[in-house]
Amino acid sequence: MTHREDIQRRIIELEVEHRDLDAVIDLLSREVRHEELQLRRLKKRKLQLKDHIMLLKMQLIPDIPA
Repeated sequence: MTHREDIQRRIIELEVEHRDLDAVIDLLSREVRHEELQLRRLKKRKLQLKDHIMLLKMQLIPDIPA
């Protein structure tokens, strides 16, 4: 595998985890008695994943001379 393929594979893995977290957050927030701390931690993790995905995607864009 090339470095580019490794990055693309990692992006896919992170996007799947991001979607899974989104579903869990949605389910937890619908519950009448939900754990606020757990919900905040999941949302924070989701944001971290989004940032990491963006950084990896930026690595796939070739440098263009100014």
